[in-house]
Amino acid sequence: MPCAVNKEASQLFPQSPPLPPLLDWKRNPDELQLQASDPSVMASVLSFYLSYLLLLTLQFNWHPVLMVSGLLLLYGNGAVLYRVPLTWGQNKLPWKLLHAGLMLLALIFSIVGLCAVFDFHNKNKTPNLYSLHSWIGIAATALFALQWVFGAGVFLLPCAPPSLRGLLKPLHVWMGGGILGLSVAACISDLPSEAVLGNSLGVLIVAFGLVVMRILSNQNWQRPDSRPEDLVYTPLLQEENE
Repeated sequence: MPCAVNKEASQLFPQSPPLPPLLDWKRNPDELQLQASDPSVMASVLSFYLSYLLLLTLQFNWHPVLMVSGLLLLYGNGAVLYRVPLTWGQNKLPWKLLHAGLMLLALIFSIVGLCAVFDFHNKNKTPNLYSLHSWIGIAATALFALQWVFGAGVFLLPCAPPSLRGLLKPLHVWMGGGILGLSVAACISDLPSEAVLGNSLGVLIVAFGLVVMRILSNQNWQRPDSRPEDLVYTPLLQEENE
């Protein structure tokens, strides 16, 4: 069994420490005791197994860290960026680029987080997409990717006339809220049950989602049209007001 575990660990983590010499149980008991008591041998064995467990744990832990950071925190803050009164009455271009940049960073975090868990499952021969949590997470990430491409093509690049942007803006906002709802559902659906830390984290996630949804649904916090000329179509990298 130790040989099989060591061989599998070396295949999974080629950068891990070299395999320590295993104890030969067929040797004379006195020699075996001497080998087992050798500090260098025991330190090598302990270092290998600790490195194996640490790498395995860290790889999986990247999934929740990146998914929560991307699909929830970065996404939520990017969604309410236009609702901050500080952005009103100013050139919209910097805030539009910041909005697109935050969303792109959130999407990258989400994709890397998914790659981490898929790679972890494949290496450990665990089935993928077997739970409701995974289905919701995949749906949220896929819709998020489509939303970003759609938003960049319509609202950022000079491809769509103002009438089309005005028509699609409510759909863009509605889809953004729906993706946030899916993200919250995915995050809380895989938290450890009956644990103070897990329950507390779930409450914070739901509270954050409700606050963002409340800000998005408040009509008084929408960015006002500052000047009539802002409604005229202008090319990319010039101020516009949708």
